[in-house]
Amino acid sequence: MNATTPPFTEEDTSRTLRTEHGVLHFHEVGHGPPLVMLHGSGPGATGWANFGENLAAFATHFRCLVLDLPGFGRSYTPPTNLVLHGAEAVAAFVDGLGLDSFSLLGNSLGGKFASQVAAARPDQVRRLATIGGVGLPLFSPLPSEGISRLVDFVENPTRELLIAWMRSMVFDTATLTEEMIDRRWEAATEPEALAGIRQIYSREMLSFLRDIMLDNTNEFVTLRGIQAPTLVTWGRDDRVTPPDGLIPAMRLIRDCEVHIFPDCGHWTMIERKDEFERVVIEFLTRDESETTL
Repeated sequence: MNATTPPFTEEDTSRTLRTEHGVLHFHEVGHGPPLVMLHGSGPGATGWANFGENLAAFATHFRCLVLDLPGFGRSYTPPTNLVLHGAEAVAAFVDGLGLDSFSLLGNSLGGKFASQVAAARPDQVRRLATIGGVGLPLFSPLPSEGISRLVDFVENPTRELLIAWMRSMVFDTATLTEEMIDRRWEAATEPEALAGIRQIYSREMLSFLRDIMLDNTNEFVTLRGIQAPTLVTWGRDDRVTPPDGLIPAMRLIRDCEVHIFPDCGHWTMIERKDEFERVVIEFLTRDESETTL
């Protein structure tokens, strides 16, 4: 049975699903229409680390399915770069659970995978909400400050470099408690976690990622293929995926709304928790008949 009332614990909500690619780990809580929640990348990133504090609000409205992407948390590690396997893993996840209709909420890299699934499965995705990540940076330098600090940590995983990276993720560094830092440090320095993040981020891989961003044909096709009503949210002071990236998404997605959180960095769901929950839940629960086509 699902946990249905807070407080939810990480272990009580823990589930696994065997797929053709490997075993996926996820958290399940609440009742209602399915909402698949996809975390971002980074040292120690997991579904719980990204969304655990938000579940009390979302579980009131949805059956929340908080996935650990391949290479993160307790899910399998893919044979090559996660960027090439994320969307197929999400597709295997929803198929394995037998979901005919669902909404998607994706943070950063999870937002990119969510957009790819939404474009590929327009008949199944009811609504899409993203936190940074979707779209293309038009004016910002590549790589961004946050990605550069992430690579610094990956190449030399010290607590000091982890804190420097975490500081680039928020507008107000007071958001970062010692408990948060300790939890991230413990998760980020596990051997499997380091191996997974090194598949994505290295000096050599930055060139590969930059080439992908500059060759934006596939991203344009993805954005144009999204038919579900979409909410693109962004922290105005995001130093990981700067907000100029939302411009192509805003223009190319057929039914797209944008919400900018002022005085907010990349971790919107943590730094502006209450406002984020209010805005996103209102959008995801909005009656279909109110959608402007």
